[in-house]
Amino acid sequence: MTTEQQPIAAIDAWAQPGTAQLVNRPEFASLWRATGVTPLPEGIPIEQLIAEMDEGDIERAVLRAWAAPEGWIITNDEIATLVQRFPDRFLGLATVDPRRPVEAVRELRRAVNDLGLRGLHVLPWMWDLPPNDRHYYPLYVACVELGVPFCLQVGHTGPLRPSEPGRPIPYLDEVALTFPELTIIGGHIGYPWTDEMIALAWKYPNVYIDTSACLLRFYPPALRMFMNSYGQDKVLFGTNYPMLSPSRCRGQVEELGLKPEAGEKFLRLNALKAFRLTD
Repeated sequence: MTTEQQPIAAIDAWAQPGTAQLVNRPEFASLWRATGVTPLPEGIPIEQLIAEMDEGDIERAVLRAWAAPEGWIITNDEIATLVQRFPDRFLGLATVDPRRPVEAVRELRRAVNDLGLRGLHVLPWMWDLPPNDRHYYPLYVACVELGVPFCLQVGHTGPLRPSEPGRPIPYLDEVALTFPELTIIGGHIGYPWTDEMIALAWKYPNVYIDTSACLLRFYPPALRMFMNSYGQDKVLFGTNYPMLSPSRCRGQVEELGLKPEAGEKFLRLNALKAFRLTD
């Protein structure tokens, strides 16, 4: 007699609530066209994300705060409120304005110590500051002291902004070398420099890749090989919701042809380790 194996309760390493402030950002218009998603102008209810997570067997999602040079898009307090409402479904990442390092460190400490957020999220392209810029360095020290990861986008930008700040080598290479105790999670696979991101994840114990913003069937062959062999401890499942739906991404996992142990690490175990979560 056989029993059907239960699906792995996945963790989505990159999502954001589809607030009106986020989905109506003018720089995201090109993303909506590319993904075929037409978000409602009033935003997407958080309950819809939870329903899509349930459909895709995703237990938890990592929600990210957003800021831009002109001000907040999704505040740290908004993310903390969602985590408090749904503590079994979400954990949150803070963001800051890296151009003001002293204020940024204070806000990061508040977000982690007072709000319970679990890491720092910054988009280098948003600030036109590559991650080796001196403005980030106090934040890296604070992340190490707080025991939380630094999460960023690597690779080109979907929004019509310069892509150069997202190039892994030399920028992120320098950070990983300078801060060996800093956990670094590079999201969006680093395309078109995915090989550079793979090289960093292999080279540095503290560097991980999350696969958000890329449908699984389009992963480059080098990434598939890496996550199924010598890099199986270094790659995290991610969606970039609402740009990609959790159920659609999860439905393509079988196409990767991962070994069972590599599949469990990709969908769940690597996120537990990188975000320092308990199972």
